[in-house]
Amino acid sequence: MESNTNLLFIHHSCGGMLLADPGSQVGGEKGSGNRCIYDSHPNGGGLRTLLEAEGYQVNELSYESRLGEDTDIQHWRVKFTDHMEDLLQTGNQDSYLPENQGNQIVVFKSCFPNNDYVGEGVEPGDPDSPVRTVANSKAAYNSLLPIFKKYPDVLFVAFTAPPRAEPKPIGWREKITSIFKGKPKDAEFARQFNSWLVDKKVGWLMGYELSNVVVFDFYNILTGDGVSNWSRFPTQDGLDSHPSIEGNQKAALSFVPFLAEARGKMPKPRKNSS
Repeated sequence: MESNTNLLFIHHSCGGMLLADPGSQVGGEKGSGNRCIYDSHPNGGGLRTLLEAEGYQVNELSYESRLGEDTDIQHWRVKFTDHMEDLLQTGNQDSYLPENQGNQIVVFKSCFPNNDYVGEGVEPGDPDSPVRTVANSKAAYNSLLPIFKKYPDVLFVAFTAPPRAEPKPIGWREKITSIFKGKPKDAEFARQFNSWLVDKKVGWLMGYELSNVVVFDFYNILTGDGVSNWSRFPTQDGLDSHPSIEGNQKAALSFVPFLAEARGKMPKPRKNSS
């Protein structure tokens, strides 16, 4: 692979931890101008270092930047419609890459509150609605494909949103309710949507003929490869949905070969004839 392949990762806290080296927290403080962009973190997955070793220049967008503030599912259509050219030229936060460079890869990820589903909703859904239904989420991602199709030389990598930590009953009433009514259904809707997003046969990319859009199943990895609809790698004794160092490192090690395979399926850049 050629060196210094520019990769833009649009994220908030979970993405920042995934990219960070493991260790005590360095960077990422609120008000710093680089909120959630960490050099190191106790939950650090080390993905930035792994990618740099493979020749990638990792550029980040997060909180406290003009283009990085909004990363919920309903924000992607407007972000990619109105700001694509800026995104392709973005270095870290609101800085720009040198004039002769651009991001060949754009990775984008919503955070775990985007798995707080309230129901299936009604098709075809509203891509810009903040109401988290399966139909609205499908509409949001479907609205992106015509945009991405205009940029066949750019690889777009959608991350499924990380799962929630399983709610824990806090009293006898809640325990009885959980026994008789079962688990909350929001996690079931989250599984339904994320399964659709990655399913190439009947899901999001069904019928999409280009190779420039892929889905990395962060959600499935963190649910123990599908053994649960809840996070198997929560923090703070299972109360915090931010993935643990073990979950982030597992995902980071999976992402590097995943990205290499996706890049290998992209068309080779055309050489100018002399």
